[in-house]
Amino acid sequence: MNETVKQLMERKSVRAYEERDIDEQDVRTILEAAVQAPSAGNMTLYTVIRVTDPVKKEQLAKSCDNQPFIAKAPLVLVFCADYKRWFDLFATLDLGEPLRKPGEGDFLLAMLDATIAAQSSVVAADALGYGSCYIGDILEHCDTQREILGLPAYVKPVCMVVIGVPTQQQIERKKPARFALEDIVYENTYQSKTAEEFAAMLKARQGLDAEAFDRWILAFCKRKWNCAFSEEMTRSSAQMIREWREGK
Repeated sequence: MNETVKQLMERKSVRAYEERDIDEQDVRTILEAAVQAPSAGNMTLYTVIRVTDPVKKEQLAKSCDNQPFIAKAPLVLVFCADYKRWFDLFATLDLGEPLRKPGEGDFLLAMLDATIAAQSSVVAADALGYGSCYIGDILEHCDTQREILGLPAYVKPVCMVVIGVPTQQQIERKKPARFALEDIVYENTYQSKTAEEFAAMLKARQGLDAEAFDRWILAFCKRKWNCAFSEEMTRSSAQMIREWREGK
């Protein structure tokens, strides 16, 4: 198997790291890989903030659902959707017509740019022998994140990646099973699944019998759906989109 494909297949989230720094040349390579990622119109609608201040790392760890390993990670990267540079430049032009302000579509496009760049950084880190973990909780508490990172209007944190040298336990930890390809990839049109069919998919993936599955899915729903962090993420995301539209 091609080595790059093999790494993509075997890659797993790593949440515990050796207490040693990442070589600065490797950091630069990881960041270069991010910047070389595909971008809509080659506009690079994102900014990457490398967080090295221990105080800020602690603040991020607390604001992202209290995850201490974030503060311990040698490399912390926050990918921000960023239309400020372009909008500020466009505002200096004599267009002969009103300048449109960034809207929701621009936010989503910039968010995609940032996420693609983040994935390139993750692939590069893995190729260099490091482990990484996405932190979706950066979408929570947008006012706090703005203060920690000093974010102006039209710049919003949409993705965070932490990277480090994985501990031996993390190296040996089994990667969680994924769905079968046939359950996820459809041809030409969407194929709806009933709740029962999806439950069967989950049972097969998790390797659970009916009784164990009933306990697992109930706990999973309470932990990932009917929970405080999910509600906060929704509130914070809505606020970011509203502020983006209003130029705040």
